Amino acid sequence: MIKVVAAQVLIRAMSAADVPAVRALDALVQPSPWSEEFLREQLVDTASRTLLVAEGPDGSQVGHAALVVLADEGHVTSIAVDPAHQRSGIGSRILAALCRDALARGLSALTLEVRASNSAAIGLYRQFGFAPAGVRPRYYVDPDGLTEDALVLWIHDMSDPVFLLAVETAGVEADGGFADRTRRSF
Repeated sequence: MIKVVAAQVLIRAMSAADVPAVRALDALVQPSPWSEEFLREQLVDTASRTLLVAEGPDGSQVGHAALVVLADEGHVTSIAVDPAHQRSGIGSRILAALCRDALARGLSALTLEVRASNSAAIGLYRQFGFAPAGVRPRYYVDPDGLTEDALVLWIHDMSDPVFLLAVETAGVEADGGFADRTRRSF
C-alpha cells in the first residue's frame, strides 16, 4: 500500500454511502467505534452537524471527522485517520476543514476530548491553538473494561491569530502549497 499524503486527499461531506467505510476505519482506530446506525442518524441533522470524509486518489476513505454545534460553540466529536496514512498531514487537513466550517457558521469556540495517551493527536490539536481546560477521569471505557482519562481541550477565541493561521496553512507543510480540494467550502 502506498501512503497517501495530504495533497492527494479530497475532503468532502460524508454521505450515507460512506457509512460502512467510516465504520470500518473506526474499527481500526477506536476501541469502541460508533455503530452504522448511529452514524446514519448523525447524517440527518446537517443544520447542527458537519461530517466529513477524507478520500484518497483511489476513492478509498483515509480519514473522517465530525463536528456538532452547541449554541455558539462547536464540539469535535470524532477525527480519525487510517493508521497506514497517519502522520502525512491528513489529520491536519480534515481538522482545518472542520474549523473552516465552524468559522463559516459563526461559532466563537471549539472544544474536544482526546485520550490522555494520544500524544500525536494532542500535538496536532496544540498546533491549532487548542489548550487544556480539564480532565474527564475514566471518560473512555474500552470493551475489556479498561478506562482512560480524557483531556478536555478548548479554543476559546476562534479569532485568535494562531488559530486562524493554523487553519489557513494546514497541509501546506505536507506538500509545499496544495490547492484545497474540497467539494464544499470548508
